[in-house]
Amino acid sequence: MLLKQWPGNRQTAGQDGRGTVDRPLTARRLDELGDEELMARVAAGDRLAFDMLAARHLGRALRTARRLISNISDAEEIVQEALLRVWINAYRWQPDRSRFTTWLYQIVTNLAIDRLRKPTNAPLDEAGDPPDPTPDVAFEMERRERMDVVGKLIAEMPIRQRAVLTLCYYEGLTCREAAEALSLSVSAVEGLLLRSRRALRQKLKTYEV
Repeated sequence: MLLKQWPGNRQTAGQDGRGTVDRPLTARRLDELGDEELMARVAAGDRLAFDMLAARHLGRALRTARRLISNISDAEEIVQEALLRVWINAYRWQPDRSRFTTWLYQIVTNLAIDRLRKPTNAPLDEAGDPPDPTPDVAFEMERRERMDVVGKLIAEMPIRQRAVLTLCYYEGLTCREAAEALSLSVSAVEGLLLRSRRALRQKLKTYEV
């Protein structure tokens, strides 16, 4: 199970700069709130709001970590750590500076980069999309084969190029959003994206020969 036991609700009125929430809301009511409103409640110690926010963004966080790390176990550990940091540091997030998703991408990406910089014996031969079953088996097999090739080639790229491709291509972030997540300038992201696309195209030509 990916989501482990999280710390219990905090009594946070007046602590660590956190505010308070007016009253508990049901899961249905919380699901109607936007990320910014949920984060305000998380910062005040609302466990249910955190659970709702984590469930809402768990898929994208794991998908991003999976494409950067390749190993599913390591990716899950990264997402666990990222969500724990959201829980602990929710009051530090500034909605006027970045969207919650951009902040989450930044946490996941930084953790992935740190993990990749550590010596490891884990092979990088498991890249590609997580399982995504569809009724059209033949089409899905062909698509997965293609994505496996792309995933393996991306896994061989320098981590910054890999991160830019993941955020801009797979996750649909703009160059400005990716720059915020990676703590880079927009021009640096644009340059990395251009180089990584060229390298990927060249690798694909070589692979298909």
